[in-house]
Amino acid sequence: MTQILLVRHAVNDYVKTHRLAGWTPGVHLNEEGLAQAEALGKRLIPAPLRYIYASPLERTMETAQAIQQHHPQISIVQNSEIGEVRYGDWEGQSIAALQTRKMWHVVQEYPSRAYFPNGETMRQVQQRAVNEVERLAALHPREMIVLVSHADLIKMVMAHFLGMHLDNFQRIVISPASISTLMLGYGRPYVGSMNDMAHITQLEQERKAAAAHNG
Repeated sequence: MTQILLVRHAVNDYVKTHRLAGWTPGVHLNEEGLAQAEALGKRLIPAPLRYIYASPLERTMETAQAIQQHHPQISIVQNSEIGEVRYGDWEGQSIAALQTRKMWHVVQEYPSRAYFPNGETMRQVQQRAVNEVERLAALHPREMIVLVSHADLIKMVMAHFLGMHLDNFQRIVISPASISTLMLGYGRPYVGSMNDMAHITQLEQERKAAAAHNG
């Protein structure tokens, strides 16, 4: 079986603008995100990784680089098929303004019917992501690979392999710098873990201990 680690990128400051980032260029990890990515990279030091694939955006590439520095024999392969949702005309717009649109509520309640003007439909997003996961699984039999992607992409992939309808994918939580694990081979797929954040929990505990010590 191919073991696939689906990793969400670490945090960035763009969320503080309350706008929909999408493929907006120049969105980098902030200080907290860099610390999260470093903890993620250390967590995966003993993992027998063979390939690292990443969405081409800065925040995903920087997260992938934090993993790759502990596996210098591996190159990072940019892969737009696991890139962010293409929001079309919605990209960069205020979330508060978007929430007044009828389509926003369709996205939240019935994503299988949702589409973004001059962008993708949610069904298309899930299909391209799942198709690419299947392709990479076939390309790397009996190997462990990492895919660094985005929250909704990972949620959709996990929903598919759990046998969930797309309309329910928002029930899944995928946190920044988390790890979710799939095992794909001949026959049924297996979900090994979802939203594993043990390394982030440890990071936060270390910060609290340091603050208490310094205080």
